[in-house]
Amino acid sequence: MNITTSKQLFDRAQQSIPGGVNSPVRAFKSVGGTPLFIKNAKGAYLYDADDNRYIDFIASWGPMILGHAYEPLVKAIQEQVLNSTSYGAPTELEIKMAELIKSMAPNIDLIRMVSSGTEACMSALRVARGYTGRNKFIKFEGCYHGHADAFLVKAGSGLATLDIQAVPGVTAGVANDTLTCAYNDLPALEQLVADNKGEIAAIIIEPVAGNMGCILPEHGFLEAIRAICDAEGIVFIFDEVMTGFRLATGGAQQKLGINADLVTYGKVIGGGLPVGAFGGKQHIMEAVAPLGKVYQAGTLSGNPIAMIAGYTLLSILKEQPQLLTELDAKTNYLKQGLHTVLSASGVPYVINSLGSMISVHFSAQPVTNFASAAAANNKLFSQFFHAMLNKGVYLPPSAFESWFLNNALSYADLDFTIQATADSLQEIL
Repeated sequence: MNITTSKQLFDRAQQSIPGGVNSPVRAFKSVGGTPLFIKNAKGAYLYDADDNRYIDFIASWGPMILGHAYEPLVKAIQEQVLNSTSYGAPTELEIKMAELIKSMAPNIDLIRMVSSGTEACMSALRVARGYTGRNKFIKFEGCYHGHADAFLVKAGSGLATLDIQAVPGVTAGVANDTLTCAYNDLPALEQLVADNKGEIAAIIIEPVAGNMGCILPEHGFLEAIRAICDAEGIVFIFDEVMTGFRLATGGAQQKLGINADLVTYGKVIGGGLPVGAFGGKQHIMEAVAPLGKVYQAGTLSGNPIAMIAGYTLLSILKEQPQLLTELDAKTNYLKQGLHTVLSASGVPYVINSLGSMISVHFSAQPVTNFASAAAANNKLFSQFFHAMLNKGVYLPPSAFESWFLNNALSYADLDFTIQATADSLQEIL
């Protein structure tokens, strides 16, 4: 496959942009080789600068649930942009967006729009600290909640891909307030809470992790965290930047039957535009200024272009929930096909999936947390990634990332991907 233009663009980018990319995982450091520069996308396909076509299993890391350049979304953005791109003042559209999210997601009484998932998680943690008057919080190893200082401790895919164990610029004081625990390790969590009794403001988690591959919570794990938070006065935060409105119309809370105190959202609620939000139970969210003293602000918060994109996408999902059912069925079809070819290859493997999130790990052991994801044969994954890419299948360029399906994928696309998997394994094993 000719990628001459992408190579030229990457060489040029490195002269002006750190590492040639504006988000580290795009650099292909984990898998090696030259990152592809994308020119456009439509439906289930990406087209690179050399006009190669790829079946897309990233979906812009989640938000392209209905596919790229989805016509109703594009039309809504085109109409809205004629009114200007930003006002720095309130709009009715922000209210409609907040009302829509409240009508779909459990436990959202009040919601504040922001401009990214990082900002949403950062703000939710600040609210939890302000509400409880405590400083410490617990996060889980391998979960990524954005690049705010407090979260860059054992933070999953991006750092793991680059083998960054400690992040320069994050002070010891900040790191000391970040308590970490292995995902799915309830005894360790219980001990951590006991050792820091009365000091923990929040426990934040990806209810289905997507930054160490797709990792599911073990039975009873989230329920136990909910009980701990209730007993200890800790704010339970669901980071639904990836899972929100993808796993179900009400997100992971609805899918898994767990009530969170605060929830964060990201790119999905903007149809892929830069956006985020944090919301939750009224008595906690009333701590946010101007109601309370926990300050958060942003000139582009509630940006009308992002709002109309998100409002259009979520409205479609609410009105046509069968679209998510169709997407889940496609993911299960892919999973079964991958099982067939992987088992025939003889290579040890694990496939984790829930809804339209899925990941393949070349491991003989269950992959239930970051340590087990890291222990897999990730060198083999890199070979697999490139073999698939050469056949026109674009997977996440890291073993530590979930795949995200979109409903524009046809069963013919899935059959092609399954056959490409069989051919790729035959080549590299």
